[in-house]
Amino acid sequence: MDSEALSAPAGVAAFLGVSDRLDHHERKRLLAGRVIAALLDAEPRQVRVIREAPAQFGYHPRLLATVRGEEVPLSIHTCSRGPATVVAVADIVIPLGVDVRAAHPTPAELDEMRRHSHLFPDADAAQLLAHWTRVTAVRHADGRGSRVQPERVRLDEDLSRGWVPDRSVHYSLADLSRDSWTVTLAYGTGPR
Repeated sequence: MDSEALSAPAGVAAFLGVSDRLDHHERKRLLAGRVIAALLDAEPRQVRVIREAPAQFGYHPRLLATVRGEEVPLSIHTCSRGPATVVAVADIVIPLGVDVRAAHPTPAELDEMRRHSHLFPDADAAQLLAHWTRVTAVRHADGRGSRVQPERVRLDEDLSRGWVPDRSVHYSLADLSRDSWTVTLAYGTGPR
């Protein structure tokens, strides 16, 4: 798998991996292992990444890591689309969310984004994609994911902060895009 570090804010390590040969679960585990090994100055073979057991139907298991048999006090956040996977790792107290999309979405993907967007109908594809990846990253950082309707997410005018009105946490938004992938990271910053 080809992978590269993304320019994430201080305290967050993020990598993009692309492979047509690996399924998204394997890409997530492999990439998370590489990130953890680099962060903790460990050999990749010393890192074990597993998915936690689902708590209930519909629950999306998190990835958990151990190094030399010891649990790692870091949270791992992932997102996959097609052959691309993004992994972001930070201290467990930092709420994170990440989204990745093809830089040139299909007409069907653009239609879905338009149905749930706050943008004016004449927004071009680039504006819509920038808006949508930020909304999705905020939903992931919030922790409720799909239980929060995209229409409820609010973004400031320059798309640098986002929040869900019923929560006091606001998220800074960072564009980590590379090549043919649009990548957005949302990370907690406290009340506005």
